[in-house]
Amino acid sequence: MTLITLLLVLGIGIGVGMIMGLTGAGGGMLAVPALVYSQGWTMQQAMPVALLAVSLGAMIGAIDGLRRKQVRYKAATLMALAGAPLTSLGILVAKNMSQRWLMLAFSTVLLIVVARLIFQAKTQLLGSAHSTERQDAMACVNRETGKFDWTIKTASVIGLIGACAGFFTGLLGVGGGFIIVPLLRHFTNLSMQSAAATSLMVIALVGSVAVTSAILHGAEIPLLFSLVFALTSVTGVLLGRRVANLLPSATVQVIFAGMLVLVAFSFLVKAF
Repeated sequence: MTLITLLLVLGIGIGVGMIMGLTGAGGGMLAVPALVYSQGWTMQQAMPVALLAVSLGAMIGAIDGLRRKQVRYKAATLMALAGAPLTSLGILVAKNMSQRWLMLAFSTVLLIVVARLIFQAKTQLLGSAHSTERQDAMACVNRETGKFDWTIKTASVIGLIGACAGFFTGLLGVGGGFIIVPLLRHFTNLSMQSAAATSLMVIALVGSVAVTSAILHGAEIPLLFSLVFALTSVTGVLLGRRVANLLPSATVQVIFAGMLVLVAFSFLVKAF
C-alpha cells in the first residue's frame, strides 16, 4: 500500500465514520462511491469492503448507544432478523445488474434520501409537531418505560422496516440506515438520537451477514486495505458520536444532504 493510498484510506474512513456517527446512516453511501473513484474499482468490488468498514463502525457506535440507553435492542434485533434473509437476495440482484443500471439505482435512492433529509430539516427548523412526544405513531414507545409497547402492529411495522433495509444493504452495499432512520422517525415516536443509535445496531448485525454472504458468493476483500479502512471508520464513528451532541440535528441533515447530492449527480454523469 503506497503512502498516497494510505492517506486516501485514512481520509475516506474517518469521513465515512463521522457521517455515520452523526446521523446513524450514510456510511455506505459515501464509502462505496469513495472507493469506486479513489481505487478505480467497480461498485461490486467496493461494496463488500465498504460493508465491512461500515458494519464494524456501526458496532462500535451501537455499543456507545447501548451504554447511553438509546438503543431499542429488541426492535433492532427484529429488524435484523427480518432484513438478513433479504440481504442475500439483494446481493444476487446486484450481481446480475449492469454497472450503469446499478449506478442509476444508487443515484435514485440517494436523491430520494436527500428529499427526505431536507424535509425533516425544514420541519425541525419550523418547529413542527414531529416531536418525540407524539403518540399518533403506528409504533409507540411508552413514555414511562422508554420501551416499545409491543403489539402485532408494532412488530409488523418494525419488521417491514428491517426487511427494506436488508434488501438495499445487499443491493447497494450500504448499511441501510438511510432507510431505517427516516422510517423509524416517521412511523414511531423515537427521538432522533434513539433512532440513530438503534439504526447503528441493525447496520452492525445485517452488515455482518451481508459481508459473509458476499464472501460466500465469491467477493474478494483485500485484507490490509480493508483492515485500515475499517479501523479509521471506527475512529470516525466515535468522533461523530461526540460531535453529534454539539450540533443541531437539522444542521447535520442539511450538510449530509448536500454531500449526497454531489455523489448522486456524479454517479448519474458517470452512468451516462
